[in-house]
Amino acid sequence: MPDHIHIFCDLHPSINLSDLVKDIKVSTNLWIKQSGLFPEFVGWQDGYGAFTYSIREKDMVINYIKNQKQHHKKETFEDEFRKLLNEHGIEFDEKYLF
Repeated sequence: MPDHIHIFCDLHPSINLSDLVKDIKVSTNLWIKQSGLFPEFVGWQDGYGAFTYSIREKDMVINYIKNQKQHHKKETFEDEFRKLLNEHGIEFDEKYLF
């Protein structure tokens, strides 16, 4: 997707999620800027969203990610993110989302 990415991973309990996201952002930011492949890239946004799922839902989540291009023809990223927050019972203030 042009404005966001999805990462599906199995995170060991000894790894802090915020550290993982920071490492991904720092290393990809450096690579993107050095490669010159995306000249309009200025950097990642400050925040991120993370959701947990049961191992039983693994195939569903993978298929969901694989079909993002088609999915976003029907639903915007913003609407999708709000829906995920609501589905996971996460309270939020709209002014801090985007």
